[in-house]
Amino acid sequence: MLDQATYTPRLKAVFRDTIRGALKEEFGFTNDMQIPRLEKIVLNMGIGEATRDTKKVKQGAEELSLIAGQKAVMTMAKKSIAGFRVREEMPLGAKVTLRGDRMYDFLDRLINVALPRVRDFRGVKPSFDGRGNFAMGLKEHIVFPEIEFDKVDEVLGMDIIMVTSTSDDAVAKSLLKHFNMPFTA
Repeated sequence: MLDQATYTPRLKAVFRDTIRGALKEEFGFTNDMQIPRLEKIVLNMGIGEATRDTKKVKQGAEELSLIAGQKAVMTMAKKSIAGFRVREEMPLGAKVTLRGDRMYDFLDRLINVALPRVRDFRGVKPSFDGRGNFAMGLKEHIVFPEIEFDKVDEVLGMDIIMVTSTSDDAVAKSLLKHFNMPFTA
C-alpha cells in the first residue's frame, strides 16, 4: 500500500522538475507565478437514457467514480421539458471535479493508458475555448482499465475539461504538450 504522506504523482513531479523550467524559458516568464499550471480536470457524463431508466444514471455515476477515484455527483435537470420527457430535478448525468494529486493521476492514466486504447486513435484535436481551457470527448468510457468490460450494460461517452491558470490558448497548448498530450496538429 502507498504511504500517502510521501506519495507524489509521476506527472506532478515531472511538472515541478522539468515542465515549469521549460515553460519559463519558452515564454520568457520572469516570475514563477506566471508559469501556467493545471488547476482542475472536470469529468462529465450526460446519460440520455436517463429519461426512460434512472438506474442508468446511478450505474454511470458509479462507473465515473471508479474512473476518477472519487465520488461522482449526479447532475439534475434544472427545468422540465415535456418534449424530452424531462422533469425538474430528474437525474440526467454525473460529474466529478479532480484537483491536486488525483488530477495528476487521472491525467497520467488518460494519456498513457486510456487514449492509446481508443479504437483508430490518431490524436486529440486541439479544442481550446479562448481562455486557456481544453475540452475533449471520449465516445467510450470502457477504455479506462478500472471499468470491467463484461459488467458494462451500455457504453457511455464522457467529456473531459482541463482548466489551466493561463488565459492564452497557445500557452495552455504548450503546457499540455509538455505533459505529452497527443495533439493531432
